Parts: sequence; structure tokens; C-alpha cells
Amino acid sequence: MIQRIQSVYLSFTVVISLLLLKGSFLAFSEKTGSVIKVTFNGIVRDNFGQGLEMIEKLLPLSVLIILIPAISLITIFIFKNRKIQLWFSLFLVILASGFVIVSIHVSLSIVSKFEARIIPGFKMIVPIIILIISILAYRGIKKDDQLVKSYDRLR
Repeated sequence: MIQRIQSVYLSFTVVISLLLLKGSFLAFSEKTGSVIKVTFNGIVRDNFGQGLEMIEKLLPLSVLIILIPAISLITIFIFKNRKIQLWFSLFLVILASGFVIVSIHVSLSIVSKFEARIIPGFKMIVPIIILIISILAYRGIKKDDQLVKSYDRLR
């Protein structure tokens, strides 16, 4: 049942999370004029004219950026077993929550460590969008499971 609404939500999660593989999703400006960016590879300082300087690698963030679309795709294609799909979608919600928490932690540590200001952007809210969409997918799968169980009681 690929046409169910939760499959659409999970597909959106895959597409939106793949946006994070390219470019930066958090950007900060320092007092010196350089820009600190959080990318898939880690924290990078962009000194205009001097190139990019890798400050720190962020393995947990990279793992989450890879796991979220992978688990979403797996969850889409195990539609025949709703119980396992429900567990996978719950795991996806936990991963998305972890992604939001790690993103907030990284941004707070950059602000305090480098005394930088955050530069607002669209990709900044992507972790929250991923969390909301995965919660909606979980609710859709749970609603389908309850509907099937109610039909089984009627038989």
C-alpha cells in the first residue's frame, strides 16, 4: 500500500533529509567576519579569500543524517507487516528527536565557543520539519493498524 498517507510523509522525510547532504544547514557569523558552517562532514570555517578550514568532525550528526533517510525508505517498503513498520517508524521518530537535540547542542556550543551569531536560513528548520513529518507518519501507521484490528473484531 504505497499510496497511503504515511508513505507520502515518509517520502517527504527522505527528500528533505537528503537536502542535508549538500551544503550547510546551520551557519554562524563571527566577529572577525568569517562564517562557521555546520555541514554533513562537520564544522567548517569559511575565511573569505583563504578557503575552508575544518574545525571539528561531527560523527553523530553525520550518522543521523544518513540513518534518517535509510530508515524512512525501509519503513516505506515494509508495508506488509504493520507491526514492524510501526516499530521502524517509532525508531525514526527517536532518530529525528535525537537529530533535533544534537543540532541544538551543536549550535549552542558554537555560539558559546566562538562567540558567534546564528545566520537564519531555511535549512535551519529542517530537523524540526523532519521530526514533525515522522510523527505524522507514525500516527498514520498506528491509525491503519487500529483500523485493521477493528475490522478483525467485526469478523
